[in-house]
Amino acid sequence: MPLLGDRSSTASSISQQSRTLPITPKKNQDDNIKKVAVTMPDLNAAEQQGQLIQFDQTMSLEAIIKDICQKWSLADPQNYALRFNEKDQKMYITETNRKDIRDGQVLNLTPSAAQTAKQIKQALSGSRLEDKNLALRQLSLLSSDYAFTEEFVKIQGHKLIVDIVQGGNFKGDPLAYTLKSFVCLMDHNILSWDIIEQDFVKKVADCVSVSSSNVDLSCLQCALAILESVTMHCSHQQATVEQIVTPDNIIRHLESPDIDVQKHAIALINALFMKAEGVKRSKVADRLRSKSMRNVILSNVIRGQIGDGMAHQLYVLQTLLLNLNEDLMRKSVDINDPHQIVHRDIEELRRIAFDVDGDANSNTVRRPQNTAKDYKKLGFEKENCPAEDFLTAPPGALALHVMLYFARQHGENYVKVVLENSTRADEHDCPFVQASKKLTMILCDILRIGEPPDDDGLTYYTMFFSHDHPFEEFFCICIQLLNKTWREMRATAHDFKKVLDVVQEQITRVLNQSPTSFEAFRSKIHALTYSEINKLWEKERLEKEGQGAQLKPIIELRNQIKPEIMELIKQQRLNYLIGGTRFAKYSMRSGRIRDKFWFWRLAPNHKALHYGDCGESDVLPLEQLPNKLPLVDIQKLQVGNDCPHINIKAKRGAANSKLAFSLKFENDETDPFCFLASSDNEFDMWTDGLNHLLNNEMTSSQVNKDLETLLSMEIKMRILDTEGIQIPPEAPEIPPPPDNYDFAYLNL
Repeated sequence: MPLLGDRSSTASSISQQSRTLPITPKKNQDDNIKKVAVTMPDLNAAEQQGQLIQFDQTMSLEAIIKDICQKWSLADPQNYALRFNEKDQKMYITETNRKDIRDGQVLNLTPSAAQTAKQIKQALSGSRLEDKNLALRQLSLLSSDYAFTEEFVKIQGHKLIVDIVQGGNFKGDPLAYTLKSFVCLMDHNILSWDIIEQDFVKKVADCVSVSSSNVDLSCLQCALAILESVTMHCSHQQATVEQIVTPDNIIRHLESPDIDVQKHAIALINALFMKAEGVKRSKVADRLRSKSMRNVILSNVIRGQIGDGMAHQLYVLQTLLLNLNEDLMRKSVDINDPHQIVHRDIEELRRIAFDVDGDANSNTVRRPQNTAKDYKKLGFEKENCPAEDFLTAPPGALALHVMLYFARQHGENYVKVVLENSTRADEHDCPFVQASKKLTMILCDILRIGEPPDDDGLTYYTMFFSHDHPFEEFFCICIQLLNKTWREMRATAHDFKKVLDVVQEQITRVLNQSPTSFEAFRSKIHALTYSEINKLWEKERLEKEGQGAQLKPIIELRNQIKPEIMELIKQQRLNYLIGGTRFAKYSMRSGRIRDKFWFWRLAPNHKALHYGDCGESDVLPLEQLPNKLPLVDIQKLQVGNDCPHINIKAKRGAANSKLAFSLKFENDETDPFCFLASSDNEFDMWTDGLNHLLNNEMTSSQVNKDLETLLSMEIKMRILDTEGIQIPPEAPEIPPPPDNYDFAYLNL
């Protein structure tokens, strides 16, 4: 029996006819009956025509395949299986995915997954090089199918793949097929990464260590993915990867023109960074913070095309680099240190501020010393033992560290801030040390320092890759902003929290604009004054509340037009679903599926959801989505921790349950469809739309926001002619009726 990879379908006429079959079933047709065509690529079309059958979803697959084989006089029907024949869907049809079959599809009758697995293993075990190459190519296509992988693993086929890699006899395309097959086989979580041995890791690492001129991009991409997974999931080969593959080996691949190679290279760097400990971690961190590394990322990665996958890896790298400040944040200073390091650092803060006019390198004292008074001017609470101000962690030693950096690297600005505060009246004094401690905590909260990277995070800031000490520079800009805002608000000590709230709002709003450099951040944040923040808050308040919103006539008008506004919101949600969304693929069993995406759209008639596999940046039209899910098949919508894939992720400690939702079916044997939205807006749109389609109440916070916004706009439009007229809080009293209705009129 020839290999599947060598077959050519000869049922083109049947395929063309099948595309004209109706996709939408007639109203009087049983929903369990799907009209499909079945072809067998091995047969000659002149000898055997395809079959048009009614696929009964209530019958077992075994019975359906048996009937098909009988019509073609094929013995041993148990050795055959049905497969999808779509461009992006070649999976075996199983009891789990048979629900995806729709009217008008063309299905293929092929050897079963078990038969094909045996056939491929036999070819790989043989001596003919041509058969091996063909089998490896076929395996690279089939290994993404869970049903095939189960059968291939049962007969220990994966061990052959490991042996081929360790043998080192294949190069180019055959090696690329082998590595790709191994990646796909392992992605199903059927096998443990602990099966990996040292020789295998060394051979895979050879693909990464080769010079850029001799690299095979397909092999390199798969090799990087394998080494990342070994580092993250193999309990005994992490050290082998660290010994063979250094950041320098990987960094040069960031200059590759292939985006996927860049993405997997950063993913491997992140994995090595996460798993390194102690001295190794410090060495990796120093290399990643070096100017050469940052220039490569800025020049070759960030300024290129950034998809969700790359954005996530940059987010992870940024998080790991910023989390290097966690140890200092959680550590109190040691006031009993025999080397007196903390006391010397605090004395240096005082000296730079008051003795040497901001010149950290000067040894000339330019004024008489009054240490206790100087510490008070700096804002220390414990003037006699200022080190005690840093015993509380967080922010602990990190606050002292960033203050000292500010004084040493930006001495002139440091002196300006300190002296400006020390010359104010006591009630308007902004204590520099206390302000720095609280600001450090705010910055740690904004940047989530101390928290592990989220599985689905995408937010990174280019400016944090543009400096050797990004957090310290960030602090230096923000402490000057705090001083400026304090001055603009004419704040006193009682206003401390209010000032900090305004500063946090300023920082958050500017970060949301994604500044590309610290200079851009400095320029934007100094332009966002306290006055501008007040204007923005007032504008948002008016938009939210609406002018005169509490007046009885306005309330009655709101209640009158609220139903039509709600209908408008519902239609907007449905239009969003019709427009479609690309989601990362999740499985109930294994959680996130590496580098797999699918695109979902609502049918224009609001009767079904259409979906299909896609690339990381693809936006597919409805006609290219091969699968259809009727809404009547959905039992309920699950969100948050109720979703099965979130329970799996929670075990790994990185679940983001607030953006998760899943579709559960009436049949408990059918796996639910699992999703994780990329943003709060995407989550709200899809859950609202699905709840409306399922006749449930829309419950997202975005519904109330949209309702208030649209109601406010509509009311403003309707009362536009009353501008300048005082609307009474109550309707005027209706006068009593006249004594009689004998109206007089003139007959002109």
